[in-house]
Amino acid sequence: MAASDALPPPSRRPDLHALRPARMWPGDVVKVGAVGLRTRPMRAFLSALGIAIGIAAMVAVVGISSSSRAELDRTLASLGTNLLKVTPGQTLAGAEAQLPTESETMVSRIAPVHTVSAIGLVDDVKVYRNSKVDKAETGGIAAYAARTDLREAVGVRLRDGTWLNEATSRYPAVVLGASAAQKLGIGQAGRGAQILIGRELFTVVGILEPAQLAEELNNAALVGWQAAQSELAFDGHPTTVYTRSDDDNVEAVRTVLGPTANPEAPNEVEVSRPSDALAARQAADEALTGLLLGLGAVALLVGGVGVANTMVISVLERRSEIGLRRSLGATRGQIRTQFLSESLLLSALGGLGGALIGSLVTGGYAISQGWPVVIPAWAVAGGIAATLVIGALAGLYPAVRASRLSPTEALSAH
Repeated sequence: MAASDALPPPSRRPDLHALRPARMWPGDVVKVGAVGLRTRPMRAFLSALGIAIGIAAMVAVVGISSSSRAELDRTLASLGTNLLKVTPGQTLAGAEAQLPTESETMVSRIAPVHTVSAIGLVDDVKVYRNSKVDKAETGGIAAYAARTDLREAVGVRLRDGTWLNEATSRYPAVVLGASAAQKLGIGQAGRGAQILIGRELFTVVGILEPAQLAEELNNAALVGWQAAQSELAFDGHPTTVYTRSDDDNVEAVRTVLGPTANPEAPNEVEVSRPSDALAARQAADEALTGLLLGLGAVALLVGGVGVANTMVISVLERRSEIGLRRSLGATRGQIRTQFLSESLLLSALGGLGGALIGSLVTGGYAISQGWPVVIPAWAVAGGIAATLVIGALAGLYPAVRASRLSPTEALSAH
């Protein structure tokens, strides 16, 4: 028999390409991975819910803590974390020094300083309710010339009336501090309310709330800078210059304020220390950052354990399915891909659901407390990404274990 007669005809020869396992495209991987989720919807839902609760807890803790920190920062900022005051000190002879009239302009040239304002004490001028009050009963109320942007710099609020503007600052109009208004017996601004400053009658146009950062304003009668010069013979020298700058540059600004406000005699200038609230703010930021990292790690660990537990049980319950697929030609790599993709899908569903739930919880709680709603994008994106990574790691062992099952072993176990 010829050698060619021993070979089967070409039409009957096995196609080696047909014997190769079919390639799984990304769409196929998703479909195969979703089989376990569709066939066991309740278990998949409960497993995803467990992951979602862990991620929601992490996002909510981060979001609520961030919202709380934002509220703390806002509160501390209102307490003057970046407010510095420049006042005249004493000369070498022991006399009271004086700030130059140009000190405000010079201080405003410091780059990190974004707000500058000032008041100036009007010497030898007393404040009375009217001309019938005994000259000795001043109540300790002082008259100050004030810039129109003083409220913005100090952060004090109005209790009644209006603040000085470009028009009223040129005429006999006055804004009273909280204590000054109480001592003078004036409860409302306007409506003919007038007080005597020096020898001139001034109309009360506004009353301030208590000033926490500038107590000198509580017992003050504040008139416009131009009106103080024209009506009360004010000399134009500020007695307190208020500055606000970026928090990170407060210390640097403080070191140059004295020489800048009075270049000829920097030793005759006193500069307040930065508020202790600034140090408290920095300490709170550090403590909350550590807390967020710790709680986030715990939540992700819990989610990873849940994914691993679910996938291990899934492999044990589906050994017959694994054996059947192997006997039909599925490779170990395809079995690994199936269970790994299932783990990733389960983690993705839990991560997305948890991020949504955590964001809603954060928003609801922050709004109920009157806080600004702050949900860091890194917490949401990081939670989902970390869930996928942990899901992959947690599903790796079950996937490898499933791929190592031989068809006969898997089918006989069933």
